[in-house]
This record gives sequence, structure tokens and C-alpha cells, in this order.
Amino acid sequence: MRLAPTPPHFVQSNSNIVRLRTAPLLRIAFAGFAFVNLSACDQNSFVPPPPPKVEVAPPVQRAITRYLDATGNTAPIQTVDLVARVQGFLQSIDYKDGAFVKKGTTLFTIEPETYKLKLEQAQAAEVGAQATVKQAEADYKRQVELVQRQAVSQSTLDTSTSTRDNATSNLTQAQVNTKIAAVNYGYTNVAAPFDGIVSNHLVSVGELVGVASPTQLATIVQLDPIYVNFNVSEQDVQRVRDEARRRGIPIDEIRQLPVEVGLQTETGYPHKGKLDYVGPTVNQSTGTLPVRGLIPNPDRALLPGFYVRVRVPFDKQDNALLVPDTAIGSDQAGRYVLVVNADNVVEQRKVTTGPLDEGLRVIESGLKADDRIVTAGLLRAIPGQKVDPQLQKAEAAAAPGKEAAPAPAK
Repeated sequence: MRLAPTPPHFVQSNSNIVRLRTAPLLRIAFAGFAFVNLSACDQNSFVPPPPPKVEVAPPVQRAITRYLDATGNTAPIQTVDLVARVQGFLQSIDYKDGAFVKKGTTLFTIEPETYKLKLEQAQAAEVGAQATVKQAEADYKRQVELVQRQAVSQSTLDTSTSTRDNATSNLTQAQVNTKIAAVNYGYTNVAAPFDGIVSNHLVSVGELVGVASPTQLATIVQLDPIYVNFNVSEQDVQRVRDEARRRGIPIDEIRQLPVEVGLQTETGYPHKGKLDYVGPTVNQSTGTLPVRGLIPNPDRALLPGFYVRVRVPFDKQDNALLVPDTAIGSDQAGRYVLVVNADNVVEQRKVTTGPLDEGLRVIESGLKADDRIVTAGLLRAIPGQKVDPQLQKAEAAAAPGKEAAPAPAK
């Protein structure tokens, strides 16, 4: 049997088959070649990004006041326990617990009638003694005249003299008794010895007080002015003394230095006063000297026992350098700031810092007046790298909301 011949349109040559199979491969190869060429072109045309922008400012130059900073406690100038100095029943309590009272205000009354009668009794005895003295003096004068006329003996005059002297002595005793009775009568009225605040009463009306010993009735505390007790180190004491000598201030007048006080909840140091006492010796165990300030306290904002911040101004410096406190960082080597040099390259500059003054930190050493300090964009300022510095004022950088100082560069 013979096979039927293949139709002419189904016959394909080997060359056509090769061309059909290789065409897709050529297209893929061409596309890959073009991609490689384009990638190479992109790499050759890469442009580095511009340096990051950071805000810079020169240090602020101005006069500053240097302070000794300390912490202390307030204490009353006077604290007195009010006691019953005479025996009797408590008749009345004449104030409200915790009230502010003026000097001389009656606070307690202790059964005054009995002591008033004793005073009147003593006064009557004094009047009787005065009459006796008057009679004895007149009798003595008569006896003197009679002796001069030799009408009576000398012994009679001696007796009259003795009677007169005894009467005078009795009058003196009567006068003393009157004074004692008056004092005891005054003790029945317990009054405020000074302006102050009185504590709660410790006894009740009707109680017998002052029986065997003085009975405490209450306590009164003077609050205006008020003491502030604190300690300063031996080094600070020497600094103050050196500054006093430099300014020609006698050591004894150091006590007149101003002192400023602020509560933990207050901003700044609103309470002003003066040093009142400086201890004569340094405590060897602590290396500190006890110091006391005297602060006017008319509104009684300060109460005894408050924990307070204290500072004592002792020196002034002209043209001090200050930078925003937020521009200062720290690492194991100490405090530093980031400075942009003349080539706009960031440098890490070690500095010695001083006190904080209205958001700006005093720089004791490590900076010059014309240095450019990085105040904002600190995270973009990398030591050794270029930046695009944008000049501003340091006072503006000290405002809240700026970036914190970066971690030390590795």
C-alpha cells in the first residue's frame, strides 16, 4: 500500500525551522543588551545629594552674674510654747486654731478673779504699810526734839528709830507683794508675744492648768521674716571670700550679700533677702559651712520646713559666651558642641560649661566668639561631613521645641 503524498503547503525546510526558533532568542538577547547599556548609562550619570541644611548661630555675648547654688530648708525666726504660768481653770480660748495674730492679742484666759482679789489684797496691805511708816516717821521726829530738850532718854529715841525702820521695811515688802500679785494677775491673760500663727489649742475650756508645772497651751510661730538654712562647700566659701577681697568688701560685710530663694514649684527665685549668718567653722566630716539667709515673708508664702532652692550672687562677668543648652551634647569625654568650620565641615568641640541663664548655657572654655554652633538639625550634623549652614540668632535657638543634642559620634 502507498502513502498519500504530503500537501505542498505543509512542507517546511530545515532553514525555515531554524529561523523561527532562533528569532525569540535574538529578541531576548537584544533586550538584555539594551538594559545593560541603559544601566551603565544611569550609573555614569549619578549626582550626589547636596549637603544637609543645619541651623547655626554664634555664641551670645553678654554680662552674666555668677551664683553659688545650694538647697536648704526654711525655719521660723521665733517659735514659742505658750504655757500656763499660774494655776487655775481655763476660762476661755480667744483665737481660732491656725489663725494669724498680732503681738499682744489675748489667746487664753485663766480664772482671773482669784488673782485679781489677791492683787487688791496686796494693794491694801501696801496702803496700810504706808500709813504705818508715816506714823513711825512722825513719832521719830518728836522723839528727836524731846531728846534735844533732854525731856526723854536716848533709849526712847532708839526705840522710835527701830519702829520707823521696821515700818519702812514692811512697806517695801508690801510693795513687792503688790508687784508679785500684779504679775500673777497678768499671767491669767496669755497673750501673743509677737506677730505669728498660733497652733491648735492643747487644752480645753474648764481644764485645770498649771497645777504642778507650767502647762503647754499652744505654740506660736513667727513667719515674717523667715530663715533659710543651707550649707556651702569649703571651695565655694573660698570663692566668695576671694571675690570679696577682689571687690574690696570686708569679710564681716559678706553677711550683707543678697540671697535669692525659690520653691520647687516656682520658676526662678522670686524671694529676695540677705545673708544673716555665716558659721565660724567648717564641718570637717562634711566639708561644708552652715549659712543662713533672712527672707521677708509678708504674704507667708514660705512656711517652716519647706525644701527650697537657694542661690547667692557673688560675681559678675562681662562678655561671657553662651549657647543654647539644647545644642550641648555629652559623651564619656564630657560635654561638647558641634561647630561648623570655615569649610562648612562639622567639628565636635569639647567645652567646659557653666551655669544656665534663661535657656542659654555659659561656656567657660572651648569656644570663640566667632564660632558657628549647630543649634538645629543636630541629627543631620555628622562630625567630618559637610553641611549647608543656615545662620540664625542663638536666642531664637534657645526657645522650646528644638531638637535634643545627638548621641556621640562613633
